[in-house]
Amino acid sequence: MRFGLFVPQGWRLDLVGIDPAQQWEVMRDFTLRAEAGPWESAWVYDHFHTVPAPTEEATHEAWTLMSALAASTSSIRLGQMCTAISYRNPAYLAKIAATTDLISGGRVEMGIGAGWYEQEWRAYGYGFPSAGERLGRLDEGIQIMRQSWSTGSATLDGKYYQVDGAICRPLPLQDKGIPLWIAGGGEKVTLKIAAKYAQYTNFDGTPEGFGRKSEILKKHCDTVGTDFDAIVRSANYNVAIGSTEAEVAERLRVVKDRLTPLVGEAAAEASLDAFRGMPAVGTPEQIIENLSALKAQGLEYGIFYFPEAAYDTSGIELFEREVLPALR
Repeated sequence: MRFGLFVPQGWRLDLVGIDPAQQWEVMRDFTLRAEAGPWESAWVYDHFHTVPAPTEEATHEAWTLMSALAASTSSIRLGQMCTAISYRNPAYLAKIAATTDLISGGRVEMGIGAGWYEQEWRAYGYGFPSAGERLGRLDEGIQIMRQSWSTGSATLDGKYYQVDGAICRPLPLQDKGIPLWIAGGGEKVTLKIAAKYAQYTNFDGTPEGFGRKSEILKKHCDTVGTDFDAIVRSANYNVAIGSTEAEVAERLRVVKDRLTPLVGEAAAEASLDAFRGMPAVGTPEQIIENLSALKAQGLEYGIFYFPEAAYDTSGIELFEREVLPALR
């Protein structure tokens, strides 16, 4: 397996209590720590408002961070999981990503998806189109990015986007352009888009979900004539790790205690559903067993989120020491 690490950037209320003037330093130093360690990549989220509810707490913008981290690091790969296609004109987004790739020396990964956070869409004046329209924009936007990075310009008279000779120079440094990670598990459309264009996918990381999505992706690959085995399948994992189950429970209690004053008891408790019973929650032995089973199903890349990362790296250290060597 290969391993990526999410940077605490505020979206999941993971910079609470840190002075905003110090938050960039925290994010930069965290990424440098990851670069010095066993991680292949560092990732940010593309969101504007916090979850599980909008608050006045910081949420740092994804591509600004990508550019800053590109200039501050030297070897770790950098991605977003994932950019919402409708938040930026795709020709403009292709230009942003190409420039960031140059700054990084060719280390950018493009995570891309249709977007889902309705409150955020509406607050920023994007409306909230139907799922069909959002997915149509995703398909057309990817076409524009692929053209931009391979030929240096893009022309498309689409249903949702019209560009006419949009120049993207200089090209990204990476041969064949920036790798595309198409995120989402929609079975009829999203996975078909992934079959057509993706070098990487990112979808449900539970054993049952991963197996089902993989089977459907393969069927779409057979239909559109692409090589299923050439697509790297990835998933995101929330981590709560401890030497004992009591330590795991304590990590989750700390997360809930941080969220409760901001979003209320019910929302804080509900947010823990994204952790409890999930494959990367437990003792090292339990996590290794869970992820080994997923690896046997074809999981090749995991991107891991530690909710306490800005305050406490002991969980990351335990994961690095015991889990990564067993799965690498």
